[in-house]
Amino acid sequence: MAFVVGTRKLQQLPQWVSVSDVFKTDEDAPFLARAGVDKISDPKYKKYSQRLARLRGIRRYIYRMDILERSLSYQEVTEIFVRVNSLGAKLRSSDLALAQITAKWGDSLRVFLDFQTACRNAGFDLDLGILLKNLVAFATGQSRFHTVNNLTLETLKSAWNDATRGLEFSLNFMRNNVGIDSPGLLSSPFILITIGLFGHKHAYSISPTDEQALRRWTRLANAKGRYSRGSSETLLDQDLTVVSRDDGISALMDRLRLQVGRLDIVPEELEGRNQRSALFKTMFLAFRRADARDWRSNLTIALDHSGRQHRLQFHHIFPKAVLKQHYSDREADDIANLAFIGGGTNRSISDKPPSAYIPELLQRS
Repeated sequence: MAFVVGTRKLQQLPQWVSVSDVFKTDEDAPFLARAGVDKISDPKYKKYSQRLARLRGIRRYIYRMDILERSLSYQEVTEIFVRVNSLGAKLRSSDLALAQITAKWGDSLRVFLDFQTACRNAGFDLDLGILLKNLVAFATGQSRFHTVNNLTLETLKSAWNDATRGLEFSLNFMRNNVGIDSPGLLSSPFILITIGLFGHKHAYSISPTDEQALRRWTRLANAKGRYSRGSSETLLDQDLTVVSRDDGISALMDRLRLQVGRLDIVPEELEGRNQRSALFKTMFLAFRRADARDWRSNLTIALDHSGRQHRLQFHHIFPKAVLKQHYSDREADDIANLAFIGGGTNRSISDKPPSAYIPELLQRS
């Protein structure tokens, strides 16, 4: 029931069909036979035939084409494009914002992509939408893209210069002060925008006390998932307002406390959390700070190890195969049952119970 790009593994599934092959013929028999349906009485016969018919119906879909007058300016064409797509929900708001920005600033896309490459080279592969949201935040003090069309070319260029400096400060602060050296360790990249604007508002002159407070807020906001729960843009706008008014880091902390209730992390908060939790990323940071190492190679855990043998994975201490008769998959994925080890170590352990591999590890230590 979904359109997915074919892979070798998918193509081996009997229910998977190639869209191109379906379009080439009106015969259902080859596809039904491959799926194991060879009788009309089979309950799947009608269901699969209807799905194939709906798929072929795309060939008869009537597309609307609007031809615009040549006399329209690029900006007028962009405005029409944005209005037409606003109801389709096919394009992201950042895509529409990019169209409006490039209509005013001709070579801006190249400028954005160059900076995106610089961020990637620094270890942070950020979506272009994040860079645009950062630009809007520096231009307007809030994160919503609906204000983009009201910004002048001069405002956009000036804000972009400030926004890039702010993000560079944020990336350096994250990597060297907080210990987060990859976007994979962020519960939300929106944190980068708040930190960058804070640095900008203080002219990048931050006292040791404020640095310590900002570092604590960053770690807590990341662990608690400040921008990954509820209305993330609303929460980001609240924090941007606090920073713009220079209310201090204590006001940011108050906002976070109001959202999550308490700032410390208690054992009950870890129960039922899995690898998708913001706390799992924080667990990795804590383990790495404690000099956690791979059980066999003794390499310190890191996200940038080279080679399949040493590339970091998370391992189920009690493998799912051992727990499946007694616990659900969700319980087996609890972060208390996960450890960070290299790919080679993980494959050597496979689905062995801890009683089979822990003694050997203890002998080696």
